[in-house]
Amino acid sequence: MDAGLRLLGRRAHSTSELKTKLGRRGYLAEEIESAVGRLKELGYLDDRSFAAGHVRRRQAGRGPRALAGELAARGVRRDIADTALLEFDSEAQVAAATLLAERLYARGAWPGYREVLNSIGPKLLRRGFSPAVARAACGAAWSGAHPDSEA
Repeated sequence: MDAGLRLLGRRAHSTSELKTKLGRRGYLAEEIESAVGRLKELGYLDDRSFAAGHVRRRQAGRGPRALAGELAARGVRRDIADTALLEFDSEAQVAAATLLAERLYARGAWPGYREVLNSIGPKLLRRGFSPAVARAACGAAWSGAHPDSEA
């Protein structure tokens, strides 16, 4: 249990991550299960709070699809990840994507909205935002720089 506490003292872990790390350190399966059970009982290990915290920390630069993938890679169950992602509503997604789009927009000279959409849009999609959110963010970045034109 001490090794588990030390790991959790550095940063939050999912149950799966902690089991994997303890296994790599040579602990037996029974010891790992016992330690994980005790840590859950004491409230130090909770996949729901881990997932919610992960989404809160990373939502500024990632969309819900990327965040869901990151949580799955850390061994968080799908239903728990989906619940954590509910906090990341569509307004917050558009706001986060718009900040990224504006930052990317500032790096280049763009002759038209279509070029902005074709260049910045795929970058937002790769970061896990939906096509609709990417379009809205590109439109906001273009409109912010060209208030007289329509995206």
